Amino acid sequence: MTDALRIVVVDDHPVVRDGLVGILAQADGIEVVGTGGTGADAVHLARTAHPDVLVLDLRMPRMTGVEAIRTLREGGDDVPILVLTTFDADDDAVAALRAGATGYLLKDAGRDELVAAVRATARREPVLAPSVAAMLVRGVRPDPEAGVLTEREQEVLQLVAEGNTNAAVGRALFISQSTVKTHLLNVYAKLGVPDRAAAVAAAYRRGIL
Repeated sequence: MTDALRIVVVDDHPVVRDGLVGILAQADGIEVVGTGGTGADAVHLARTAHPDVLVLDLRMPRMTGVEAIRTLREGGDDVPILVLTTFDADDDAVAALRAGATGYLLKDAGRDELVAAVRATARREPVLAPSVAAMLVRGVRPDPEAGVLTEREQEVLQLVAEGNTNAAVGRALFISQSTVKTHLLNVYAKLGVPDRAAAVAAAYRRGIL
């Protein structure tokens, strides 16, 4: 039997951290050997617990995730690092990857996706959330339709602007919540905004709505 993968989880939200630990601890061949709530904790645990993977949030007190990654890499520590965050902005992803992160996953990932990402990171295989990968590709490839919303994207955004939830938008347009979310992610990328409120504001400014 092979040794279990040793994982350190660092996130400044205790409920999120405990949830991640619970998911990983239940997976076969994975052992959580340390947890923390700050970037400084991440650096300390990476150097003392010697994990196979460091699962790391980005925006934390005392030292950000990017600063922690940079500190570890500059100190010669090559522990594989999986960034797990709610932020899918391309500048966050680029900063983390340039600092030395192995992968970048969003917290809305499913249980199986998270476990698979941790295992891939341990093998030093790059892991990217689909929406982040798409944004990074758009960042290096010219897009003649950048900023131009499709008719369906405009319909979704109009319903969001009227205060509807993703579920309500899906019911109105006879599409799934997952499809609504995909349309919104495309809207965010095209308008260069981080969330639905900013998308609505940008759309009004540009005369889209």
